Amino acid sequence: MYGAWTPDQIRAAEQRLFARTPEPQVMRRAAYAVAVHAARLLDESTGAVTGRHATLLVGAGNNGGDALWAGAFLRRRGAGVTAVLLSPDKAHPAGLAALRKAGGRVVEAEGPSADTAGIGAEAADAVERADVVVDGIVGLSARGGLRPVAAELVRRVTAPVVAVDLPSGVDPLTGAVDGPAVSADVTVTFGGYRPCHVLGAGVVHSGRVEVADIGLDDFLADPELYLLEDAEVGACWPVPSASDDKYSQGVVGIAAGSATYPGAAVLAGGAAVQATSGMVRYAGPAADVVRAHWPEVVATGSVSDAGRVQAWAVGPGIGTGGSGREVLRHVLEAGVPVCADADSITLLAEDPTLWDARDPDTPLVLTPHAGEFARLAGEVGADRVSAVREVAARYDAVVLLKGNTTVVAAPDGRVLVNSARQSWPATAGSGDVLTGLIGALLAAGIDPWAACGFAGLVHSRAGLLAATGGAGADAVGAPIGASALLASVPDAIRAVRAEAV
Repeated sequence: MYGAWTPDQIRAAEQRLFARTPEPQVMRRAAYAVAVHAARLLDESTGAVTGRHATLLVGAGNNGGDALWAGAFLRRRGAGVTAVLLSPDKAHPAGLAALRKAGGRVVEAEGPSADTAGIGAEAADAVERADVVVDGIVGLSARGGLRPVAAELVRRVTAPVVAVDLPSGVDPLTGAVDGPAVSADVTVTFGGYRPCHVLGAGVVHSGRVEVADIGLDDFLADPELYLLEDAEVGACWPVPSASDDKYSQGVVGIAAGSATYPGAAVLAGGAAVQATSGMVRYAGPAADVVRAHWPEVVATGSVSDAGRVQAWAVGPGIGTGGSGREVLRHVLEAGVPVCADADSITLLAEDPTLWDARDPDTPLVLTPHAGEFARLAGEVGADRVSAVREVAARYDAVVLLKGNTTVVAAPDGRVLVNSARQSWPATAGSGDVLTGLIGALLAAGIDPWAACGFAGLVHSRAGLLAATGGAGADAVGAPIGASALLASVPDAIRAVRAEAV
């Protein structure tokens, strides 16, 4: 796993670092990393650095200072550099002096001959003729969208953008965008990811995130958020060993679907089949349809006849009436880990007595989308991490909040996120596939918090593979249905396992 740290954690680590290494030296390290990536972007987009032009959008504070120092390094590489100061009286003095010494040009955003938007002629010219733009407008303390002059300058940018630490206008803690904000091609951050790089709209606004080593690693506390890598998921994904049989790998029960709407049963049951090599038992009124699609599934008509399982996945398509309630009650009383999704969450929200059926010593996973989450605990709001963490503690359950960025919280406060830069799984039935994946991993003995993370990552990869025909993230994709996503699950597992080799 790797991590993301809050602004407060980063500031605390910086203070400990500054006690050992002078702050100006650390700033120059950070600025040099920004300059390296800006030069690389210039070379990629124009074929050269020398003779090209970099424009710095410079606010107050250290982010502006980083941009100014980066401009000085770029100037020494032969690029023309113009710094546009949004707060001239608060520009970083040492950074400003370094840029001027290197031969960089400095103009004010609201300088002479301002146009109707308040932008000075020299500032407008600098933005419009830029080959690359460095965003040093605001830092980790900022909240809300950009102010009007900064927003207007950003609106006029057509060149590739390198953001310092985070894209200005993106909330550092939540990744939310509430007003004008920078959309960066590359964000250069220091020591580790910030929450805004992996949450909400910040994932897209950050572009490619590059983490620069400036000496913070030794001073960082445990991260606020954890993120999984493909190789780790591949290394931990359960596969049969020489001594395994169908029972030793885990038997998962699927309680989903109905006679009228059997699709949820087919998708959840199929996902469990594709996920592991153990056994899948289906229990419910769609037994005949499930057998027709997945003959390896042992299918019965009711949960009471299903036989022994090591975990249950329950909820998609079971309905919210009396029969669905009794199915959920039976599963919760079984004394094995449970993944509760869809109608199960609605039932738990509507009938508090169902919580009493749960064996308190066995794990429970809840996998709501935003609407189902609202039924349990009110609207999610912009701070998805805090909302999910609170519900996980309240219900003593692992909670996976679905979305383009999946947020998984354990009752002890640990939070894992899986950020997708694409939305192909946003299709009816894909949540049923995720439920089956989690259920199978629980039956195989995977820790519930990790099981949600593993399943979420493979689910996302399967959606991408299905949409692009296996070509990957840079290929042109086409919309998919949940059946196509399900069919790509084995390819996604192979891909992450290959990363672990």
